[in-house]
Amino acid sequence: MKRAERWHALTEMLRRSGARGCTAERLATEFGVSVRTVKRDLAALEASGAPIWSRPGPGGGYGLATRATLPPVALTPAQAVALLAAVSAAPDAPYADAAAAGVRKILDVLDPVTRTRARALADRVWVNSPPTPTRAVRSALEQAMAEQRVVRIRYVAGDGAASTRDVEPIMFGSSGGRWYLIGWCRLREGIRWFLVDRVERASVTADPCGCHGIEEVGPPPVTARSVRF
Repeated sequence: MKRAERWHALTEMLRRSGARGCTAERLATEFGVSVRTVKRDLAALEASGAPIWSRPGPGGGYGLATRATLPPVALTPAQAVALLAAVSAAPDAPYADAAAAGVRKILDVLDPVTRTRARALADRVWVNSPPTPTRAVRSALEQAMAEQRVVRIRYVAGDGAASTRDVEPIMFGSSGGRWYLIGWCRLREGIRWFLVDRVERASVTADPCGCHGIEEVGPPPVTARSVRF
């Protein structure tokens, strides 16, 4: 188990243990590591802001402050598989990796019976997804959008012509099963739609975006909608 995964699993186990907490020895046995490693992980989690408490002496241990936790997630097996299917079928969507991590967190806190039934149902759903853009390109585009900074891309047009553009990202859009980066192209001085799978390279600059907003893109098609919740 990778360290980040172990940290998440540690947090969930502490949450489930409630006010009684867990001893370092029990945690070490659960994750197959040494007590020293567990204590180092707990210290790192606490330093990162996790509300971990410790109680020394007999009957002591470690726990997670109740006020900072969420109640257990209640999903049906079908709802759990729906989340898995949606994420698996769209690996090229913006923030797909973050979505997959979020789904794993949700599945981790399902009760054992629901998790077993969800796994059985998931075996009956297959996904054959197209190749996705490189992780480096996707990460740069996602970061630029989230931080509203100019992204420098090398873009290959449909006719094979390649160019380097500085783009102020405005939004991501999906149309016809393909994802686009929509933004203000400083080279062309106008709004442009860039197919994400035609972006060969991308790097986030230190230059903040200007004042171009979603309204400049124009109204969406009548069949389109945002992913607002």
